[in-house]
Amino acid sequence: MKTILLIEDNELIRENTAEILELAGYAVRTAENGKLGVEQALAQRPDLVICDIMMPVLDGYGVLNIFNQNSQLAGVPFIFLTAKTERTDMRRGMELGADDYLTKPFDETDLLSAVTGRLNRFRHLKPDYDLQAEGLDEFLEDAKQVANLESLSADRKVHVVRKKQDIYVEGDEPSRLYFVKLGRVKTVKTTGAGKELITGIYNSGEFFGYMALLEQTPYSDSAVAVDDSELVFIPKQDFLQLLTRNPEVGQHFIRLLAGRVSEREKQLLDMAYNSIRRRVADTLLRLHEQADLASPTIQLSREDMAAMIGTASESLIRTLSEFKQAGFIEVTPKSIRVLQPEKLRSAHW
Repeated sequence: MKTILLIEDNELIRENTAEILELAGYAVRTAENGKLGVEQALAQRPDLVICDIMMPVLDGYGVLNIFNQNSQLAGVPFIFLTAKTERTDMRRGMELGADDYLTKPFDETDLLSAVTGRLNRFRHLKPDYDLQAEGLDEFLEDAKQVANLESLSADRKVHVVRKKQDIYVEGDEPSRLYFVKLGRVKTVKTTGAGKELITGIYNSGEFFGYMALLEQTPYSDSAVAVDDSELVFIPKQDFLQLLTRNPEVGQHFIRLLAGRVSEREKQLLDMAYNSIRRRVADTLLRLHEQADLASPTIQLSREDMAAMIGTASESLIRTLSEFKQAGFIEVTPKSIRVLQPEKLRSAHW
């Protein structure tokens, strides 16, 4: 809920304006003069200020001047509310940095329109979005407002993909970005000798399929559902708009994607330079960290895990058996549980 600070010395106007804003769904804090208003703002930064100009103790110009000079308050949307309509007063307010100007008497529609317009214009992206919850929808809605992406698709239908079903195949032309809402997806590269190599495992809350969109080339690998999964498709045009239309949105979107790029690079370096035991240990640790906290078991077939590590199934099974004997892991036919992650992490193979 957005918080509005209303600074107005006339009690009747203050109470009536606050009531209108509260009925519209805003949290409202009030102050009867500029000094009290500044003190409230410093105690809790508001999302927007509506401030009368002619007030005792500290007038509206003084309030706005303090906001501009204080790093804690600078940038808060500011609407002047006044009965004075002379052009010189309006110009002075705008020169000081006011974002809008309402003259008394005003009607409910004008007030709410001004507030909505200012809040939408000054809407910012959150530092973090929980993509495992409803963070994708939240990010896309915020991005639409910040970058004026009115053409951004509102259709975010969830697509059900069954276990082992192909999502795209190596050589296909990319037409969308994929987001895993539920389940798991693996990306697979087939070598010239016909050997399968897993290039990535994507869990709920993660994107995949973006490298081909960025490079504007056909897919260099295939994507297959590991479990029954739910995916959200983001059309190519929306993907490109999110990257290019607004610097803040583009940088934030890249950060949401970048974690997987660095993980993939690390995986390839590990495959090139580390021993099989080290690669198996690192893969177990990575999958252990991604597992559900309520049931922290790794449920991945031996064939998929071997392809992910870049080794034969027999070598993987032999290494898992050694780790089991050392007490590092617990192994069942369908799952693996890491018992001593710190020993796996610190062991020298």
